[in-house]
Amino acid sequence: MLSVVSARYARALADVVTAPGSGVDPALALSQLRSIEAVVADSQTLRTALGSPAVSPSRKRAVMRRLLEPMKVHEKVRNFIFVIVDHRRIHELGSIVDGFEVLLDQRLGFIAADVRSAHALSDAQKVSLGAQLSRLSGKKAKLKFSTDPALIAGVVAHVGSTVYDGSVRGQLENLRTKLGAK
Repeated sequence: MLSVVSARYARALADVVTAPGSGVDPALALSQLRSIEAVVADSQTLRTALGSPAVSPSRKRAVMRRLLEPMKVHEKVRNFIFVIVDHRRIHELGSIVDGFEVLLDQRLGFIAADVRSAHALSDAQKVSLGAQLSRLSGKKAKLKFSTDPALIAGVVAHVGSTVYDGSVRGQLENLRTKLGAK
C-alpha cells in the first residue's frame, strides 16, 4: 500500500521527469531508480547509515554520490535521491518507486496487466496476448507474466479491475455453477 508521503514524493518525481524539456527519459529514470533501490536493499549497513540521525546529511549525500557515480545516474534522479535521503525517507524508496512507476504508466498511456498461464508462454504468444489486451483496454498493455499450474491450461489476465479468464479451471468452475443452478 502506497503511503500518503510516498505518493507525494512519487508524484513530485513524475512531475519533474514528465515535464516538457526535462531531458530525462522516463523509462531510464525508472530503471535507474530500480537499480538504486536494489543497491540500498542489498546493504543493511547502508540503510542504517542513511536512516541514522547521527550521520550528517552532507555525509549521506557524499556516500550516495560515490555509489551513484559509476551507475551514471541522471542528475535529476540523483538529486531526487538526495532529497529523500535528506528528509530521512530512504526506507520508503521501494514504495516511492512503485508509485512512480504507476504514475508514469498512467501519464504515458499504459495499463498494467498481470497474466498467469498454466505453462510458460512463447515470445509469439506473449506478443499476441499483449496486442489483444491493448486492443481490449484501449491502452498499451504492460504485461507481467507468471505461471500457475493450477489453471490446468489457458491464461488468466488481470487488466485493471477486469479479469479475462481463458483457463480450463475457470471454464470448469463456470460449468459447475451452471449445473448447480439447475
